[in-house]
Amino acid sequence: MVKQADVSKVRREIISHVGSRVKIKANRGRNKMDITEGIITQTYPSIFLIQIDDAGSDAVKTMSFSYADVLTKDVQMMLC
Repeated sequence: MVKQADVSKVRREIISHVGSRVKIKANRGRNKMDITEGIITQTYPSIFLIQIDDAGSDAVKTMSFSYADVLTKDVQMMLC
């Protein structure tokens, strides 16, 4: 079970890095890993958004992740 205090700690840490470039390694199940780079753009009570800059196209892609995903290590983040 995930403790509320632990999720709040992760949330505070991510809020302190809004606007920072991060490298995301997301576990998508069945041995599939997504590795992308982007910028933390917004935070909400249970999720945060990362804007992915895709060099191959003009479209801007936004991905959302929950703080619990970071806490359970389904999503790993590193500052660039």
